[in-house]
Amino acid sequence: MNRTSPAALCQLFRDRGWSLATAESCTGGRLGDLITGRPGSSEFYLGGVVAYSNRAKTELLGVESGIIREKGAVSPETALAMARGARKVFGSTVGAAITGIAGPGGGSPEKPVGLVYISLAGPRGEKVERHVFSGSRDEIKLRAARRAIALLVEAAGRGDE
Repeated sequence: MNRTSPAALCQLFRDRGWSLATAESCTGGRLGDLITGRPGSSEFYLGGVVAYSNRAKTELLGVESGIIREKGAVSPETALAMARGARKVFGSTVGAAITGIAGPGGGSPEKPVGLVYISLAGPRGEKVERHVFSGSRDEIKLRAARRAIALLVEAAGRGDE
């Protein structure tokens, strides 16, 4: 079994008795789709929120508007707040979040197209990764979702998220 696949994620989370909730912005539900495409995902995946707008991030996930105003919707701070919010809303063991700029427009020198933050929040810790993925809009979305799965597998495999 590929150690960064949805199958590995499914197996590890079920073995640990962990539950997962997701919050996605630029990936538009791609992470949830990859997870639920695997039989047995209902045993650990509680659900996800596609919080594309800033209003959805604040109202559905509890991201403080000041974080978005000061740091931006695409920032490590927002990604972490989204992961914490997903975890709280669903009552899951782990919350995972993705926010970024999938393009082709919307980028800037400071925040280029392909910039993505992926975050995890769980009982033993929190983590945020910064990536700049290349490719088309669809490729960036898929790469971000796949990296989130790999990060979740790594966390479950180590026993610390």
